[in-house]
Amino acid sequence: MQKSTENSKPIGYIDIRVFSHATENQTKVETATKNLFPAELTEELVFQKNALSGHHSNPIIMLTAQLKERKLLPSALQKLGANLSTLDKEQLNEEIKLHLEKGNLYLRFDKQAAFMGQPKLAQNDPIHVKVHFKDKTNDEVAELAKQYGLLP
Repeated sequence: MQKSTENSKPIGYIDIRVFSHATENQTKVETATKNLFPAELTEELVFQKNALSGHHSNPIIMLTAQLKERKLLPSALQKLGANLSTLDKEQLNEEIKLHLEKGNLYLRFDKQAAFMGQPKLAQNDPIHVKVHFKDKTNDEVAELAKQYGLLP
């Protein structure tokens, strides 16, 4: 029996959102974000920029982008899985239910660590990554995350 193409490409798209504060170099924030993913996915990545105002009226730029190249999306998760520390994978595994909603996997990465090429999960001022899986239950998404190396 042959697997359907739809099943072999379970990831629909990856949404990316990150804030670049006035004290940060926007180019470095973009580089940090791109460092999370394989080069072939980010070569033509274009960030949409939205100017916002912070708590004390400081300028903040919200950068958003979407990775849609379905045949390359699994390599994005494989790269993240290969580079995440064992500790981060264990923590993600323990909290997986908090990262899943309606077939989406939500991850947050430390900007500084990503800039240095070492993805690390973080909560404060992170790079937000939403991985949308097509027609998958949360349990199926967790199983796929394990297959991609994001979970131990």
